[in-house]
Amino acid sequence: MKTLFDKIWDAHVVQDIPDGPTQLYIDRLYCHEVTSPQAFDTLRDKGIGVLRPQQVVAMPDHNTPSDPSEMRDERLEIKDERGRTQVETLKRNCEAFGIRHFAMGSKDNGIIHVVGPEKGLSLPGMTIVCGDSHTSTHGAVGALAMGIGTSEVAQVLASQCILQQKPKTMRINVEGQLAQGVTAKDVALYIMAQMGTGGATGYAVEYAGSTIRTMSMEGRLTLSNLSIEMGSRAGLIAPDETTFAYLQGREYAPKGNSWDEHLAYWKTLHSDPDAVFDKEITFHAEDIAPRITYGTNPGAGIPVDGTIPTMDNLSEAARQQLQVQLDYMQFQAGQQLLGMTVDYVFLGACTNGRIEDFRAFASVVKGKKKADSVVAWLVPGSWAVRQQIIDEGIDQVLEAAGFELRLPSCSACLAMNADKVPAGKLCISTSNRNFVGRQGPGSRTILASPLTVAAAAVTGVIADVRTLLQ
Repeated sequence: MKTLFDKIWDAHVVQDIPDGPTQLYIDRLYCHEVTSPQAFDTLRDKGIGVLRPQQVVAMPDHNTPSDPSEMRDERLEIKDERGRTQVETLKRNCEAFGIRHFAMGSKDNGIIHVVGPEKGLSLPGMTIVCGDSHTSTHGAVGALAMGIGTSEVAQVLASQCILQQKPKTMRINVEGQLAQGVTAKDVALYIMAQMGTGGATGYAVEYAGSTIRTMSMEGRLTLSNLSIEMGSRAGLIAPDETTFAYLQGREYAPKGNSWDEHLAYWKTLHSDPDAVFDKEITFHAEDIAPRITYGTNPGAGIPVDGTIPTMDNLSEAARQQLQVQLDYMQFQAGQQLLGMTVDYVFLGACTNGRIEDFRAFASVVKGKKKADSVVAWLVPGSWAVRQQIIDEGIDQVLEAAGFELRLPSCSACLAMNADKVPAGKLCISTSNRNFVGRQGPGSRTILASPLTVAAAAVTGVIADVRTLLQ
């Protein structure tokens, strides 16, 4: 009668503290340059080493430049002093503590939540943590993956354990076949719109149902990535043949007899038929259309051909909250956004920076031209993805349509590198957050799928990609 979450959690309990948290063993810690420096300093202050450095993997991604002009003699240069210091500090800390480090610009580097699964470092049944809220991404392989704070990063470095309160469990079922032009990103945006940004707070979510089972691995990674945006720190998907096929042969995945042994265990990682969840919700694929957001949180979304909600039947507090968002976005209640001019388009991030996302974008822009009024940033999630784009000839399709393929980075997902959207400009983006100033001070962000972003890139306006796929 166990859920998938319970099976993984219970297998990693070191001890339950009476009237307190659980001490949980951690299989994999990922570190990037932003949230790790203070954790390493804590170890130095206390005279503690890293307990199991072989289970820690680090790489810079937030400050990494994506502009090819920043490459000098096969080395990337960071102009911002703070960003450069963070990247250099991560390298020094990894050298000092004996931690595997995928250096900026190396073939192993990329966004940590893209690189982990693609290298087979994230595996079913694992507990995975990182000082980053989108660590939930790795739950797509059937792992319990959570974002943690900097002080907790220090805990894991020192002890390979973390203190956690056990969350409640929620299963979100999605049933049916997605229509043309509808992607995993649209499914996630739809769920968030129905549940709100706090709808899964306090829960570990498992995604299930026929729609999820037919999703590609890349689609599942997108869905799990966005779990935190409705309050859940973990978004698990039971591993199946899709998962196993994706992982087999990956660089750090088990090989030979070890693969067979792991596979036998992984096949037990599913919720039992009689498992009981604290909450269970079902959605239907037929209700999901291509989605866009209109506000300043990922749950403020509508179908691409829909209209922004009106103030009718809203409480005074809800009216004020909606109005604040609309004022920032320069939109109106009841307005349709279809046909609105966009200034920037961004394809990338740990949400949609994988090969499938670039294939989707290319399928729309092939034979067309980028709108002259649009600035386009197309940023692969890793150097491996970038190489695959080149190997498949996708870069040629993009170049013919007037697009430039940039270098792997978190890029315009957040304003921590040179890729900042100017104040007042409207960017339609495949990233995960549309908060105030997220892509640059005063910038305005609409979240959407790679297909919808591609439609905007070639039309110069918010467009319904279904009209381009006919």
